[in-house]
Amino acid sequence: MEFSSKLLENAVYEMSQLPGIGKRTALRLVLHLLRQPKTQTTHLVNALDTLRQDIKFCNKCHSISDVAICDICSNPNRNHKIICVVEDIRDVMAIESTGQYRGVYHVLGGKISPLDGIGPQELTIDALIEKTKSGEVKELIFALSATMEGDTTNFYIYKQLEGLDVKTSTIARGIGVNDELEYADEVTLGRSIRNRIPFENALKSS
Repeated sequence: MEFSSKLLENAVYEMSQLPGIGKRTALRLVLHLLRQPKTQTTHLVNALDTLRQDIKFCNKCHSISDVAICDICSNPNRNHKIICVVEDIRDVMAIESTGQYRGVYHVLGGKISPLDGIGPQELTIDALIEKTKSGEVKELIFALSATMEGDTTNFYIYKQLEGLDVKTSTIARGIGVNDELEYADEVTLGRSIRNRIPFENALKSS
């Protein structure tokens, strides 16, 4: 792809570093921004800069937040005895959109994937185990995607919980194998949460 401007080329390159954005799409987006009032681009740049500078992670669930304790964790109307274990904030948003879950969350920040150099130490698993050891948690719901990495992570956490008085369950497999939670429709995901099954049963059927 030939560019008449080095500035344009640099902008397209940076835009194309975003996931799912090829160079042609990046060019279309950059040209769109050039056609808009300068204030719109300024607002976008300022929003991204503020995001990077001021974003926080909830001290309790490790989800992205504007404050030290996120709105979900600080809500007294949520059931803090039930924790839904998810990969990242996209899964929190997907489950929240169903309106079927009133517990709280724990965001791992990824899944165990040795090929990608991601082990348990790179995730917030230790914090989850310590939280569970407090005795206040009565159930952990594993809501990771139905992939090899997701299943490996579920099993690793399950083994770390041996000897603890806590129920473990997993969302029902209305979510297809290899499907990511964020792409599931709200009805299917809601049913998967409501119809969750004991994790031991999932092990026997796998």
